[in-house]
Amino acid sequence: MDLGLKDRVYVVTGASRGLGRAAAGALGADGARVVVSGRDAGSVERAASEIGPDAYGLAVDNADPAAAQRLIGAARERFGRFDGILISVGGPPPGTAAGNTDEQWQSAFESVFLGAVRLARAAAAELGEGGVIGFVLSGSVHEPIPGLTISNGLRPGLAGFAKSLAEELGPRGIRVIGLLPARIDTDRVRELDALGGDPVAARAAQEERIPLRRYGTPEEFGRTAAFLLSPAASYLTGLMLPVDGGARRGF
Repeated sequence: MDLGLKDRVYVVTGASRGLGRAAAGALGADGARVVVSGRDAGSVERAASEIGPDAYGLAVDNADPAAAQRLIGAARERFGRFDGILISVGGPPPGTAAGNTDEQWQSAFESVFLGAVRLARAAAAELGEGGVIGFVLSGSVHEPIPGLTISNGLRPGLAGFAKSLAEELGPRGIRVIGLLPARIDTDRVRELDALGGDPVAARAAQEERIPLRRYGTPEEFGRTAAFLLSPAASYLTGLMLPVDGGARRGF
């Protein structure tokens, strides 16, 4: 199936590792041109080099108010157009409602929530018909994850923002989608499994709750993201798609 990605240009944030990296790689493999960003310049350059000559790396912090214009400007300058953005950001620190500090909440709000809102607003102002804005969120949009109180607080709010944005941008032919990964086998998820002291037992218990009885791979997530961002998904907007092996049983 041709997804229609050839020569389209996307910005993918948080793309030096994990889910953002997997999505950027899948887009590039299907012919898209990609501006990949992250906070560490060396990691971003390596990711862009691995994806190929149609990828360009730019070290940017999502919390920087100038991030959006730098990234969109790089897409236009380097590749001559801008067709969409996938907003991914590393998870905030683990902790409990009583244990997380004001400083942790403030830092996470700036990068995870407000940074994403700024990026989406800037993209909406630059995109035309057929453009797309995607958010990498979390299964915590529907069900809180123990030990991740900050993420549990911020991700559902971003999902609400994304749905509102989909309603506003629909008449212009711009789509807005969200991906809700659960147990995808990334460094972040392995860190979560280790919080209780026995990562092997934690993983086994999680896999028992998943109908497919295994964790997803980053590549599986990346292919899903590439499809939703592509013209092949042109009648999909406003949806929050679980990428979780059936853990939510489709509800």
